[in-house]
Amino acid sequence: MTEQAEPAFEETPTLPQNSTLALVSLIAGVASWTVLPFFGAVIAVVTGHMAKKEIQASNMALQGDGFATAGLIMGYLNLAVGLCFCLLILAALLFLIPAVTIRTSLLMVGV
Repeated sequence: MTEQAEPAFEETPTLPQNSTLALVSLIAGVASWTVLPFFGAVIAVVTGHMAKKEIQASNMALQGDGFATAGLIMGYLNLAVGLCFCLLILAALLFLIPAVTIRTSLLMVGV
C-alpha cells in the first residue's frame, strides 16, 4: 500500500494592521482644518500620542506611525494658528478700544 503524504498547508501571512487610533488622529487632523477647527485639533493631538504609544508597545506589530505623526502635526499646527488668531484679536481689541475711547472723548470735549 502506498502512503500519500498529506499536503503541506502554508500559513497565509498575516498583514500588519494599522492602529485605529492613528487613523482617528489623521482624520481628526484633516477635520481640524475643515469642519472642526478646535475640537478636531485636540482630538488629533490626543489620539496621535496614544497611537504612538500603542504602536511602540506592540513592538511594531501595528503600523500607522506615519498616520499618527501627520495627525499630530496637523493638530498642533491648527492649535498654534488658532492661538495666534486669538492673540491677534485680543491685541486688536486692547489697542483699538482705548484709541476709539480717547478719540470719542476728544470729540465730545471739542478739541
